[in-house]
Amino acid sequence: MGVLGYLVFPWYAQQDANGLLAVGQVFSSEQAANGLMQAALFGRPWLWLGLAGLVVAGLGACLPAGRKQGALLVAGGALGLVALLLSGFAIGARGWAFEWMNTSLGELGARQPGMGWGGFVVLSALLVLLSFGVARRGFFKGDLFVAAAVVGCGSLLALFIVFPVLKALSAAFFLEDGPFSLAVVWERIAHERNFSLSCLAGGQRCGVAWNTLFLGLMTATSTTLLGTFMALMAERASRRYARPLNIVALLPIITPPFVVGLGLILLFGRAGVFNQFLEYAFGITPSRWFYGWLGVWVAQTFAFTPIAFMIMRGVVQGVAPSLEEAAQTLRASPHRTFMTVTLPLLKPGLANAFLVGFIESMADFGNPIVVGGQFSVLSTEIFFAIVGAQYDQGRAASLAWILTFFALTVFAIQRGLLGKQNFTTVSGKGDAGIAMPLPTGVRRVVHSIALPWMAFTLIVYLFALAGGFVQTWGRDYTITLAHFRTAFSVEWGEFGVVWAGTAWNSFFTTLKLAAISAPLTATLGIGIAWLLARTEFRGQGAFEFAALLAFAIPGTVLGVSYILAFNVPPFELTGTALIIVLCFMFRNLPVGVRAGTAAFKQLDRSLDEASVMLRAGSVQTLRHVVLPLLKPALVAALVYSFVRAITTVSAVIFLVTAENELATTYIIGRVGNGDYGVALAYCTVLIVLMSASIGLIQLLVGDRKLGRRGAAPAGH
Repeated sequence: MGVLGYLVFPWYAQQDANGLLAVGQVFSSEQAANGLMQAALFGRPWLWLGLAGLVVAGLGACLPAGRKQGALLVAGGALGLVALLLSGFAIGARGWAFEWMNTSLGELGARQPGMGWGGFVVLSALLVLLSFGVARRGFFKGDLFVAAAVVGCGSLLALFIVFPVLKALSAAFFLEDGPFSLAVVWERIAHERNFSLSCLAGGQRCGVAWNTLFLGLMTATSTTLLGTFMALMAERASRRYARPLNIVALLPIITPPFVVGLGLILLFGRAGVFNQFLEYAFGITPSRWFYGWLGVWVAQTFAFTPIAFMIMRGVVQGVAPSLEEAAQTLRASPHRTFMTVTLPLLKPGLANAFLVGFIESMADFGNPIVVGGQFSVLSTEIFFAIVGAQYDQGRAASLAWILTFFALTVFAIQRGLLGKQNFTTVSGKGDAGIAMPLPTGVRRVVHSIALPWMAFTLIVYLFALAGGFVQTWGRDYTITLAHFRTAFSVEWGEFGVVWAGTAWNSFFTTLKLAAISAPLTATLGIGIAWLLARTEFRGQGAFEFAALLAFAIPGTVLGVSYILAFNVPPFELTGTALIIVLCFMFRNLPVGVRAGTAAFKQLDRSLDEASVMLRAGSVQTLRHVVLPLLKPALVAALVYSFVRAITTVSAVIFLVTAENELATTYIIGRVGNGDYGVALAYCTVLIVLMSASIGLIQLLVGDRKLGRRGAAPAGH
């Protein structure tokens, strides 16, 4: 594969074109030349080192499997990788990439744009050869697949999460005029605007760090409780609630975030229905009481409860009925069985849902900007530090450091509370028991909280989406479809169908990029969860934290990080559709990792061991034994990554171009112009699209089959 990368594909990226279309020119054009031609004829001799690494690894491949072969594979892979990466970072589009290299080595005549398909294939081949060599040297128990998976996933996390984030965070260590300074970091982090507690002593407001921490804990608690109640009601209370619960619970996640805020404003804003009723019935003057921490908390609870619901539903499904039946056989009451058997087995899901809810709340940008009022949080402060008139990248980086610290602390507490407890409930033994219905008291509590929340959700969305069907909200409530015609009209022209609506371009682009990124995100997330749950290797904690780091960083900072990291060689991706797909992937990756990790904690290792005893390899075990039992986690990862790719705003606001306009940026443009009708009409279309997509994903993936009986009909 590495040799083919040197011969078949253009080595460098093609400006304004797909490199695969230039395959026929690799021996004739300097711009599209392959690696061999670039090294031999076009003045880039450093590329010979990558080929030399492939030759050394090829010699090792000719030897019998063993430590000697591993040494040559490691040497060849490392030589090629280090040489190509160092030359890529050191030599850019203007020669030497650093001024000190120009001073000490003199001007370099050769230039080097970003890597293309040839460079990508060769780097991938060298990386896999290196990982095979590590396995041959005795690491990863000699398993080539596990070694390649760990090294490959680790490299992706390093390149597309750690590298850009560190590049952005490093700005906290530099003064405005350029010099490096450690003192300035402490000065920026400990600033009064961040950690002030004046609100406790009668002041107007506390620091944004305390605001963010308080809001994160409140949101994580409320979303985890509501998600758990909904999961219990869907799986254990009454099957008649399952389908409507699925629809209502997923509404917030398939809607752009500012729609929830708009619906809440129409209900509780100064001119909202609730305040108008209070003024009419009791003479209370309308005020802005809803704007602030209360409004943001309610909006975030709407937005992130579905994530907790999807995580918890898979965990509730996995609880073995035989354990509950054993407790009842020993004369435990249904309530005692639920509190001492069922609930403790939900701990992995509860901890994961809490962690995801907390990090999502800290990184949220849309809800605080819409209903936050004077209540500032870290994500909005970072946004204004970057795009506001101050343009203080150092302050933005220092605030991002605080967010990272909060996320790491909660992650460590979660790991400490769960420890090494065992929550395995799905083993290789037969388990055809009937899941225990919820005890009467628990069922009443679940219904009294979950059902009103479902009704509240429907009311908010009815108000928000009604704006797309009226002429002008607040003035003219005439029913009309004009907004839909403006955005999505279709005409028949001389040459066939004409997509005349102004929204079609962004609609098709968004759908295409989301459809590409969703399966990639789910596959990588479940794969990383499998590595964390079923393999042991050095640096596993750092590996897991890197996978979760994208959630600890606000989307705005992640988008700016991608611009800074991938705007210059060797990875020159800014302005392409690929950088948007990568941002979607690694921004949404943590949900797949957490959902997969929670599901793996319930699967007994004996299933894997039995497969290995029958001489199945790691790939066969993963495909035929593990993946069929992970369908709830797979559905959660696919659904979440797809809908978030369509509805995300802050992470991609800096990455879109005229050629790659997305649905959310189109909607923001319409809102900025005051055209709320078209914006809400577009949101309605997106909700219908994503609802159909979720149903299709669940149909294609299917349900997990655990061989359990259904409950007997009443009267039998």
